[in-house]
Amino acid sequence: GLADDIEAKRAAKNDVEEIVSPVKQIVRGFMERKLAVGALCVVIAMFLLVFIGPLFMTTYTDTYTEVTQANLPPTMSMLSVPSELKNDIKMIDSYGSFSVGLSNAGKVYVWGATGLGTTGIDIADIPEEVQNEKIARVAAGICHIVAVGENGKVYAWGANKLGQYGYFDPAVNPNIAPEPDELLNGTIDASNIKKITCGYQATAILMNDGTLYMWGNKNTYQNFDTVATLDGKLTDIDFTLNYVVAVTDGNSVYTGKRGLYDQMRDNMGSATVPLREFLNGRKITSIYATSKTVCALLDDGTVGFVGDFDTRSKAMPKLHEGEEIVKIVSGTYHYTALTSEGRVFSWGSNTLGQCKVPDSAQGASDIFGGAFQSYAVDSNHELMGKWGLKGYLFGTDNYGANVALRIIQGGKMTMTIGAIAVIISTIIGIIIGCISGYFGGKVDMFLMRFTEIFGAIPFLPFAMILSALMAQMDISENEKIFILMVILGLLSWTGLARLVRGQILLAREQEYVTAAKAMGLRESRIAFRHILPNIVSVIFVTLTLDFATCMLTESTLSYLGFGVTYPRPTWGNMLNGANNSTVIKNFWWRWLFPAIFLAITCICINIVGDTLRDVMDPKSDRDK
Repeated sequence: GLADDIEAKRAAKNDVEEIVSPVKQIVRGFMERKLAVGALCVVIAMFLLVFIGPLFMTTYTDTYTEVTQANLPPTMSMLSVPSELKNDIKMIDSYGSFSVGLSNAGKVYVWGATGLGTTGIDIADIPEEVQNEKIARVAAGICHIVAVGENGKVYAWGANKLGQYGYFDPAVNPNIAPEPDELLNGTIDASNIKKITCGYQATAILMNDGTLYMWGNKNTYQNFDTVATLDGKLTDIDFTLNYVVAVTDGNSVYTGKRGLYDQMRDNMGSATVPLREFLNGRKITSIYATSKTVCALLDDGTVGFVGDFDTRSKAMPKLHEGEEIVKIVSGTYHYTALTSEGRVFSWGSNTLGQCKVPDSAQGASDIFGGAFQSYAVDSNHELMGKWGLKGYLFGTDNYGANVALRIIQGGKMTMTIGAIAVIISTIIGIIIGCISGYFGGKVDMFLMRFTEIFGAIPFLPFAMILSALMAQMDISENEKIFILMVILGLLSWTGLARLVRGQILLAREQEYVTAAKAMGLRESRIAFRHILPNIVSVIFVTLTLDFATCMLTESTLSYLGFGVTYPRPTWGNMLNGANNSTVIKNFWWRWLFPAIFLAITCICINIVGDTLRDVMDPKSDRDK
């Protein structure tokens, strides 16, 4: 019947073998191998990450350093205010990698990267006596926290190697100012404290009557002793990275860098005028210091700036008519202000998102600042908004640079060097292999002996010697990188040349070559236009595998110090910065993540190359 005829036709159709093009067959064979497809996806993702990722890293620089953020472990908790504190915030402060908060109930909280380097100290381990006492004030330094209880007793914890707190014998190190005895063995009036602030390994407590308590590492601050003599005359004090900044009588600013702080301006980009002229009878009510600058709030609600401002910093926004600033807090490179209209804005450096104030922060009743964070609080002491540095996905290196960003930028450099080196070696290998295999005879003998000489050169030692010689040349870093790519290309073509020669020897005996010769085509045209395209699959596979090899070679040279040098990152020289036992043991993220990215990329490229070799060779056995 009709149904039987239809079924018979279908069976006959299924018995006919489908005819597909070689490219389609290769693609189909490749896609059937799940491991290879996964490896290809990883390789594509790596390429997109390292070549497109840098386009979004608008604030990244190779030379970025930040001493307060050095060797931090992977964390994204720097803005993670504890839930118990969010609804009862009295104050928040930070200077380095961690923050300290105080509730209105007098309870202390610590969050962020709280481990202190190789000391084994965790700043989040709050002493039991502090937990049992109602605290009135807190302040955070680079490696210690100071708290004052409502009973007037001063507490501190964290690192203490440089006299940050507690008893210290000045005879041991005259450059350490010991904590005053009246704080160690007595109490102060907590309600009479005007300001408590911590700097880099130092602390200052200023009382309302001008009494100053200041102790810590004097080497960090060049005018430490000078400001200490102003005890009883001060109206405000703060720390920049290198100086103690103090105000006396509201009209004199004392620092250790004369000239720079004798000129004041009404905004960061404006012209400077002498301090006395700028004040014009007005008084400085309070000062706030970043790493290199100072902001002064005057008694008429205006502000003035002194210091060394980065011209790329975001300027302070203009105030509305009749609007005044009621509070300012400072971080390492930025300021945040609250105005009489409840507006909140930040200005200064925005490298880590310090100036991106969220809409939720507007209408705040109070603000608090950290090193790279800011917080806005409403009238009920509840957290309204927070902005700034959340943390580092892969930690930081010994310069305080973000390891994740350097991995992305370094991957771009490693892959670029590997790719160009492979292109150079492929061109040389194809030309020599083609000429040698096609013409044979004396040409073949000469070129193969030449290839053997190059192949006999110990690759890595020779590359190290050339790189060392290059390092002594008076050339730019870009020129050194270009020469490195050429060196890698010139030393890695021999294997491909032999492979191409062998394939050409087989192909030149084929009938289409004989036909081309009979037609009178030039020998070079036959070799490069007719034979070469027929062995391109073999070349493509070799090129893929050699790409991973060149990446590993560049990384090896950079790891040994003979390749690309700091500050320009590659995966190899990032590992070079981690080749000692201290880093391997204590700062594992500095070597683990670059090694993972390098290993995964090279392994996946090799998997793709091996699979291509199998699917492009019709004689290969898939099940072997």
